[in-house]
Amino acid sequence: MINKILLLITILPLFAQAQKSDVLENYVEEGLQNNLSLHQESLEIKKAMEVIRQAKALFYPRLSFNPTYSYAAGGRRLNFPVGDLLNPAYKSLNELTGTNQFPTNIENVNELLAPTNFHDTKVNVQYSIYNPEIKYNYLIQKSLLSAQEAKKKVVENELRYNIETAYYQYLQSLEAVKILDNSAAVLGELVKLNKKLVANNTATKDVVFSSEYEASKLVQQKIEAGNNSRVARAYFNFLLNRDLANDIIIDSTLINADMIDFGGGDQLTELKEKAKAGRGELKQFDMSIEAARHAITLQQKAASLPSLFVGGNAGFQGYGYTFKNQAYMIMQAGLQWDIFKGFERKSKIQQAKIQADLLQTKKTDTEKQIELQTTQAYYDFVSAGEAQKASHDGMLNASQYFKVVDSRYRNGNLLLIEYIKAQNDVQTARLQQVITKYDVLIKRSVLDKITVEP
Repeated sequence: MINKILLLITILPLFAQAQKSDVLENYVEEGLQNNLSLHQESLEIKKAMEVIRQAKALFYPRLSFNPTYSYAAGGRRLNFPVGDLLNPAYKSLNELTGTNQFPTNIENVNELLAPTNFHDTKVNVQYSIYNPEIKYNYLIQKSLLSAQEAKKKVVENELRYNIETAYYQYLQSLEAVKILDNSAAVLGELVKLNKKLVANNTATKDVVFSSEYEASKLVQQKIEAGNNSRVARAYFNFLLNRDLANDIIIDSTLINADMIDFGGGDQLTELKEKAKAGRGELKQFDMSIEAARHAITLQQKAASLPSLFVGGNAGFQGYGYTFKNQAYMIMQAGLQWDIFKGFERKSKIQQAKIQADLLQTKKTDTEKQIELQTTQAYYDFVSAGEAQKASHDGMLNASQYFKVVDSRYRNGNLLLIEYIKAQNDVQTARLQQVITKYDVLIKRSVLDKITVEP
């Protein structure tokens, strides 16, 4: 049994390319479709598109139907004694002329100032001929939509990296469990061997107790490793918005490979330029700067040019809804020009310029940060490849040494403590080899995240 396990440990390494597997790519696509954070960003884009539609609607004429009806009771009145003034005069005129030509029954005026039983039923039309605020507000909203779309790309890129890393960590945890199972099998065979040695009076009972103690320690490690594997599976499923206990398809190519062929790849200078060309954060800054420049133009145009509009009303107006002899129509043309508003426009222009300068400064700072991130990720990836080779060589050496130790112990030429140390060294080397193998993939994923394609 031990020889079979040693054969598994010392088998010649299989190589896998440091590239996305089809299994992982399918999971990434599933995550991009189902992840709730990305869904929120999609909703933000839809909301921005509605804002653009609202801004575009201001270019069209506005037609509205506005009927009103007034009923008044109480309040101020208009009292004018027109009857008291005119009736006596008209009576005298009638007597002088000997006729009834002039009325003598005129009543005094006593009317409510607020109209009662009065309606104004009309259709209103308004159209802006020239208004810079409408035009440039529309352009601002378009730029902000592009910035929101760039932000979604940033979230997609981050999510892709998180899914890839979580998948590699899950595979890493499975391999750790497998290594500990193999070690447990080795120690189990050691316990059986020691019991035979004691039964044959070639060893004392302390070797049995010591080997059983080592086996019990390994059980604790296996429990912890199993728990880590379940947590890694739950986190991966969380990123895909699935049930946390769902099974995960294993890429056998990665599991069965002892090393990852990380290759050469692009040079650092090329990676820096690629990163600055493809990062969504910089695209987001570009669109925000464009929006700020449109805001500058908006305030400058609004300060120097008037707004022109035409409009009109057509309908019926009068007491009671008779519509007879109540028709009317009004045509309007207007101009609005803010001659002086306490230097408000000047302040808004300066504010927009400051915003554009602020965004440009942040973009420059972000570019430098991206260059630093690219440099660090590149050297981390190269170091991970070198560490993988060193850990693989160490694992092979530890395995060969353990074969010698196992043979000597079976022949009674070695102490148990030396055997256990050699076995622990093999286990540690194998675990380290697994860590560095997936560290290459994780560092490759980090580099891809930073140098995302445009």
